[in-house]
Amino acid sequence: MAFSSDNSGGPMADINVTPLVDVMLVLLIIFIITAPLMQHKVKIELPETDVVAKNEDEPRVMPITISVKEDGSLFWNDEPVTREVIESRLSSVAQQTPQPKLNLRGDKTTKMRIINDVTKIAQNQGMLDVGFVATKEKGH
Repeated sequence: MAFSSDNSGGPMADINVTPLVDVMLVLLIIFIITAPLMQHKVKIELPETDVVAKNEDEPRVMPITISVKEDGSLFWNDEPVTREVIESRLSSVAQQTPQPKLNLRGDKTTKMRIINDVTKIAQNQGMLDVGFVATKEKGH
């Protein structure tokens, strides 16, 4: 702390800004030198793909929904069916071009074994796109 030279006897209230100016000039020079280095861009070669645009003239295929209840009862688009009917329908649907999506829906309390059995049936019949339907919890 510096003391004033006049005979007031109190501390000097002036701030010495010379060190502050020196630090700021050094920082300015550092930023001027490093700024062009931050503009360096990395060139990468992205993989190419053969993207086939969907033909808008083709009709859209509606997905098929198979629902499974806790007791093992099966529903094809909300129509009650048996396991044998599902196997025959899936084998005929799997031959269609384009193949529709299969959405598999189960109750909260349905055993995963039953869902797994229906998934295996769909895959054995030739279904390529099998999805699982869930609902989002309320409040999240």
